[in-house]
Amino acid sequence: MRILAIDTALGACAACVLDEAHDSLLGVETMPMERGHAEALVPLIGRVVRAGEGGFAGLDRVAVTIGPGSFTGLRVGIAAARAIGLAARVPVVGVTTLSALLAVLMAANTRRLMAAAIDARHGAVFFQAVARGGVTVAGPALLTGREAVRAIGAGPVALIGSGAPLVAAEARVLGLDAVVVDTPAAPDIALVARLGLSADPAGALPKPLYLRAPDAK
Repeated sequence: MRILAIDTALGACAACVLDEAHDSLLGVETMPMERGHAEALVPLIGRVVRAGEGGFAGLDRVAVTIGPGSFTGLRVGIAAARAIGLAARVPVVGVTTLSALLAVLMAANTRRLMAAAIDARHGAVFFQAVARGGVTVAGPALLTGREAVRAIGAGPVALIGSGAPLVAAEARVLGLDAVVVDTPAAPDIALVARLGLSADPAGALPKPLYLRAPDAK
């Protein structure tokens, strides 16, 4: 299977084409940015798809990050993914940003609880925690740093994401063993592609996961 993955949810505009049969990236590009995803995405996707043989006609699936993240960024990425899926007549699946971040920790096979935290500003984080084997400890939610620590429980915990330092600081105040593994501005686009390969198109729908109301009225 050949999959196109798209991410515009957070601090990057990224896309890649992954060939499952050869376990290789045929094209990949990531542009760090906080704004301007709408202008950058379509040309970026074009460059990535042209890097491999077959073009859009050679795709078997499209994966896109569905949030939580920027309202504008999510709409841009999901709209592009749906349009490509419709034109290429292939399924489109959604991958959450939190699960893409957690995939890094799960691959490391740590014995700790694993948690992803994305900075949601004003002392809040988009948060999710799992135990070994992917068992959910705390489902995706918008929490304060203190609430996230309470959701973790006894720990110890490994944290990843832009909001990880906030949660770790709260955890240490309460005497919890918390380690920040990484604070990426956006998920690894190759991991988004791999999660998209294993997703069920019937259940992993390309619908936005906002977790909070928009700031603008």
